[in-house]
Amino acid sequence: MSDQLLTHLVLPIANETDATVTCTELRPYIDSTVETITVVHVIEKAGGYLDKAPLEAREQQAEKVFSIIEEEFRDGPTINNELRYGTDVVDEIIATADEHDATAIVFTPQSSRWITNLLAENIAQRLITESHCPVVSFPMMDPADE
Repeated sequence: MSDQLLTHLVLPIANETDATVTCTELRPYIDSTVETITVVHVIEKAGGYLDKAPLEAREQQAEKVFSIIEEEFRDGPTINNELRYGTDVVDEIIATADEHDATAIVFTPQSSRWITNLLAENIAQRLITESHCPVVSFPMMDPADE
């Protein structure tokens, strides 16, 4: 059963730092049972207000995020990149998981990470209750173990 749980992962990534840290933390858990990782980067739209940054700059950031993940896992599972636009990041993550028939949505918590900020706002509850697939939080590695 656990082999099937990690067959196709959806991995939400916010920026380059998040991608680098996530690769480091997730790497020990990626083995031959993981066939596909769908990396999702959501460009959050302001819903009628001015966006946080120019769209072109945010799309360039997404490309950098995708290349970090692709490089890290180049000899591993298939990597799919999903750039999404929306006013609700969680809805976009869940939609990505649904559209790609993911077996789990995964992340590694970091104190300065976007997903942690979302979780602090009860987004974890939304992911868990609204997602049609499991949500898995991988533990952070202890720097002493490296």
